[in-house]
Amino acid sequence: MSKTILVTGSTDGIGLETAKILVNQGHHVLLHGRGPEKLRRVELELSARGSVKSYVADLSDMRAVMSVAGTIKEEHRSIDVLINNAGVLQAPNAVTVDGLDVRFAVNTIAPYLITKALLPIIDANGRIINVSSAAQTPVDFEALTGSSGSLNAMGAYSQSKLAITMWSRALANSLGKNGPVIVAVNPGSMLGSKMVKEKFGVAGRDIRIGADILVRAALSDEFSGASGRYFDNDANRFANPPVDALDIEKCNQLVLKIEEFLRKHFARE
Repeated sequence: MSKTILVTGSTDGIGLETAKILVNQGHHVLLHGRGPEKLRRVELELSARGSVKSYVADLSDMRAVMSVAGTIKEEHRSIDVLINNAGVLQAPNAVTVDGLDVRFAVNTIAPYLITKALLPIIDANGRIINVSSAAQTPVDFEALTGSSGSLNAMGAYSQSKLAITMWSRALANSLGKNGPVIVAVNPGSMLGSKMVKEKFGVAGRDIRIGADILVRAALSDEFSGASGRYFDNDANRFANPPVDALDIEKCNQLVLKIEEFLRKHFARE
């Protein structure tokens, strides 16, 4: 049966390959990208294969995130699957208009905000797939919300990826059986994405390795009872995430930090 699936960051890399597979399978795919021209080209290519609709938003800008989430809610009565794939490692500007490190903004807080905004239209039998990474290091809660000094790109990236694993568990725990399946997925190390090529100067492994696991997580029965769990595609199995993501109190504290930041900056808007 055809599903409506939103894939953020679907103009290149794992996101684009995932979108292609899903369209080819007959699903209605909601594409997202930061650049209008690039997104238009992808929409044109994939619309020749199946059903797509595109949405432009810079996920480093929380107002843009809220705006695009509102538009999606207006245009769709329901979404079956949300794949929070968009991510950044290196960027010309390390600090966003909201005073956040760009890695935390795009990789952690934007997907949290999109997820919370779209939860009302995601069925209890639906799924939220959050793209994490093999690179995960303990989160500096102050750095998360821009309250401490700058981090280097890899340090911020690896913290942001543990952070998304942590809030995935916290949100899954709070929703219980009343909400969709929420899982964090490491799609695989050193895949041939633009990010890997720019950072490490290598071609990387077949990008389809990452796309295939995101499709499995979105649709296969093996993930149907996996809410709150972490899938490590390097090991091709569910596994324990880093220790902080096993500590539900730390996970809840991280969510409180994110919520505090969002209330402080956007409650009046």
